[in-house]
Amino acid sequence: MPVSKTKTTADALLGLWTIALASFVMGALYFAREILIPLSLAVLLTFLLTPLITRLERWLGRIGAVLAVVALIFTATGAAGYVLTQQLIDLVKNVPTYKVNIQTKLRSFQTTKGGAFSKFADTIDELKQELPGAEAPVPVVTQTLGAPETATASPPGPPVAAVPVTVVQSSKSNPMDLAQTLVAPLLGALGTAALVLLLLICMLLQREDLRSRLIRLIGQGRISATTRAMVDAGDRVSRYLRMQLIVNVTYGIPVAIGLYFIGVPNAALWGAFAIVLRFIPYVGPWIAAAFPIVLAIAASPGWTPLLLTIGLFVVLELLSNNVMEPWLYGTSTGVSSIALIVAAVFWAWLWGPVGLVLATPLTVCLVVMGSHIPRLAFLSVLLSDEQALTPAEDCYHRLLTVGEKDEMELIESYLKANSLTALYDSVLLPVIARAENDLLSDSLDAEQRTQIEQNLRDILDDLGMRPPVVAVIDAGDADDTGEDAPPPPASATAPACRVYCLPSRANRDELAGMMLAQLLEHQGFAVESAGGKLVAGELLGLVEKADVDVVCISVVAPSTVIHARYLCTKLRTAFPRLKIAIGLWGATEGVTEASKRLRDSGADAVFTTLADAVVQMGHLVPLLLDSMVSAPLPADEEDRLAALLRLGLLDTGAEPVFDRITTKLARVFDVPIALVSLVDRDRLFFKSQTGLPDDLAIARQSPRDVSVCGHVIAGNEVLVVEDLLRDRRFANNPFVKARNLRFYAGAPLRAPGSQPIGSLCLLDTKPRVFTEREKRLLKEYASEVTEEFARRVPPPEAAPAVAGQA
Repeated sequence: MPVSKTKTTADALLGLWTIALASFVMGALYFAREILIPLSLAVLLTFLLTPLITRLERWLGRIGAVLAVVALIFTATGAAGYVLTQQLIDLVKNVPTYKVNIQTKLRSFQTTKGGAFSKFADTIDELKQELPGAEAPVPVVTQTLGAPETATASPPGPPVAAVPVTVVQSSKSNPMDLAQTLVAPLLGALGTAALVLLLLICMLLQREDLRSRLIRLIGQGRISATTRAMVDAGDRVSRYLRMQLIVNVTYGIPVAIGLYFIGVPNAALWGAFAIVLRFIPYVGPWIAAAFPIVLAIAASPGWTPLLLTIGLFVVLELLSNNVMEPWLYGTSTGVSSIALIVAAVFWAWLWGPVGLVLATPLTVCLVVMGSHIPRLAFLSVLLSDEQALTPAEDCYHRLLTVGEKDEMELIESYLKANSLTALYDSVLLPVIARAENDLLSDSLDAEQRTQIEQNLRDILDDLGMRPPVVAVIDAGDADDTGEDAPPPPASATAPACRVYCLPSRANRDELAGMMLAQLLEHQGFAVESAGGKLVAGELLGLVEKADVDVVCISVVAPSTVIHARYLCTKLRTAFPRLKIAIGLWGATEGVTEASKRLRDSGADAVFTTLADAVVQMGHLVPLLLDSMVSAPLPADEEDRLAALLRLGLLDTGAEPVFDRITTKLARVFDVPIALVSLVDRDRLFFKSQTGLPDDLAIARQSPRDVSVCGHVIAGNEVLVVEDLLRDRRFANNPFVKARNLRFYAGAPLRAPGSQPIGSLCLLDTKPRVFTEREKRLLKEYASEVTEEFARRVPPPEAAPAVAGQA
């Protein structure tokens, strides 16, 4: 039924509810940040330390492993804190010694008055005046209230009135305010760290219990799905944190070593800062680089250390971002780059710098939730790094975009990594089905559907004009490997099979048939495809006229099995020996039951993919040609045999008149074998031959039932088979196979009563084309042989004796 386009009140309320819920969640995250931040940090550290604790549990047990890891954390933190504190104290002591270098660098800026940077120059000059050792400004005479006048000479001029000066004495600072200002932030940070540590220890000790409670709380009976989601999230976050730690360490150690050799003081301190600050995405590396760059300016009188320091950070950033991170991260997070940036901004807005650190792990958890919870699937669509549209959806979108005509760009790109069969199965067939479904749901109008069909025809025509570089002969193509096996060599090519692709009902079925026809043609099949607007009677007439071996009926949804069954029943009734295959292209549900019903209606094979159809069609060919097609007996067989006996040519020796003709035929037509053969009741007698193998030349006969000349007698006309192994009548002929014969051309030799008694034939071991001129020439030579036969007719009174002798 068509889907209504009118939005109901329930849809509007659902939208409002979604907005309200999102607002509530963001408000809760903001106002509860004092609790959520320590909890999130503890969970993050739990993910990071769980693999290590799991390994230690084998020897130390659960409690021992947790205590050992916590002790290790305290030891490492204390050692690092001691070293960094010493470095920081040393830095503070040396800061006053850098004053001269700073003054020198500031004085090196020679500024000029006027111009675009005049204000900047004035500012630099004012800063120079403030530096110790700068030129003293012009003294200003001041007088304090109640103070005696000084004897300082004043310039001539009117007297300057004294300006009263008010002296303000600041009050003493409140010690409690000072303590609150300095100590409170430190205590707050220590309190948060203590809370995180306490939560971490509890989570590590009770992680199985916490996991079971979360499964019961979140899973709501879906234990397997919830377990998969939690394992997936844990693996992704743990892998990300481990790789992040490795990347940061491999970044911070070279920073410390490089700064040490450049001569920047306290290199170990800045390397440690780089390791820690790089956990803050995007801004952390820049903050870590700012401190040593400023120190390089202050600690050295020259500019070389500054340039080397900047170059060091640039090189390390390039190596880290383009080598280490892609190599170690890979697809560990499963989050797109733009989603990471948006998440960093969002969590920094909510939770500040800590939000930047937690942005990536929290986003990974959201992506996992979207992957495993259907109602939250939009999170996976928005945030994951998976392809937004499948190739089929992308192609459908491009076909719907009027005027763009960029679908061929997508197809060319797809064919670089996939096969033509995969393109048809995975892209174009789903496009056809989606367009039909959208038409039924009123999401697509008839004009758009017609345009899509025309565009698909243009695509198929373009692909059909290309040379078949690859051919699909392996069912592995259904796996989208993109690698088709090359066609077999000519000597091993399967016998030709004539296939007719019929639509079950509509143009969509015709398009699928065109795709199958192209793939079969690449395999050497002789294929025709019928139009989608023909009725069943017209399709049966086409099949009868074409004299095909296999008919393949295409069904593309919303065409149903009913249409295919109707056409299959008609075909089976009209052609009992015809092989019928049915393609339920793209079907995934109810295939087994549909296949059974179709086979009951007379189908020999049922396919669901084009790749499978091509492979199975190759298996159908031997079934069609397992038994050799013997030549039928002529209606006047007895009269024909009697006329042959009257000529008296059977079991006679070679004669120069006939040998000259066969020798001349072999030379004129450039064939290795030429024969004058006589077809007896059960054998083929060679009256004259050129080029036969020795055993046949000596025996001078072969069985009639395997002879090609028997078909010349049955048809009483010229027979040309340009490739015996690709003709359904002779492909499995044992005589043809044993002698490796590929080409045959024969003209009937007739008795005086016009009965065909033999053939003048040419044979070759390779296929060849036989022109109409060559056919006329062969018939003329056959007429000469027939005239020679007429001269051999005995008188009437001698006929009984000849017959008796025979």
